[in-house]
Amino acid sequence: MTGRAKVTIVGAGPGAADLLTFRAARAIAEADVVIWAASLVRPEVLEHARPDALVLDSAAMSLEDVVAVYERARREGLRVARIHSGDPALWGGTQEQVDRCAELGVEVEIVPGVSSFSAVAAAAGRELTIPEVAQSVVLTRLGGGKTPMPPGEEVREFARHGTTMAVFLSAARSGRLAAELLEGGYPADTPVIVAHQVTWPEEALVRCTVGTLEETVKAHKLWKHTLFLVGPALSASGTRSHLYHPGHFHGFRRADPAARRELRTRRG
Repeated sequence: MTGRAKVTIVGAGPGAADLLTFRAARAIAEADVVIWAASLVRPEVLEHARPDALVLDSAAMSLEDVVAVYERARREGLRVARIHSGDPALWGGTQEQVDRCAELGVEVEIVPGVSSFSAVAAAAGRELTIPEVAQSVVLTRLGGGKTPMPPGEEVREFARHGTTMAVFLSAARSGRLAAELLEGGYPADTPVIVAHQVTWPEEALVRCTVGTLEETVKAHKLWKHTLFLVGPALSASGTRSHLYHPGHFHGFRRADPAARRELRTRRG
């Protein structure tokens, strides 16, 4: 063992290879072994890998198979780049790998990636936190799938907040999703963006409402690789943030006195 063994869990972003961070590209370039999710990550990402690197497709691997690679890395002092789609902090099976590496005594680094929810917002040209409309974003998925949801984390419960929601891994049950959004309190005309394989060549963005969500998903035959953005912020306009208001001050800018008085009056 050389002491050089290291596993870097790399967030590859939602698809487009040029959304990799510099740090992610460097980790892939330095790796002796690259494990990547071929069905979720664009092959151009592998252009950063060394010609002599061992490249493995995680689609055919169980956690035990991946851990076996980490064990080899420990024995032989190898560097491993484990490439995940999106951001490793969300639905990536990341923690169980970190825990196994800790048991093995292998160093781990996590490189964040662009999450698909922010990529969808960018593609749609929308901000998800609009002043006086929505100041929070809920990231969740529909319950009842392969992974049970903890108590209190049902979509209908989050929907009661009425703010922006990003719903992952739920397109195959669009009818139930729509029902829970309505049950939670979203009006039927609440805007929805349905995004399929955002940043891929096959990208599709479809706008609908909570009331037409199910028929829209079925009409476009969207079952996989689909994300929903829901909430009034997706169509809101006419509001202004305080951040760039002339009456707002911070450590680098003084407030205009008249504008400051006007801003205080608005706050009531």
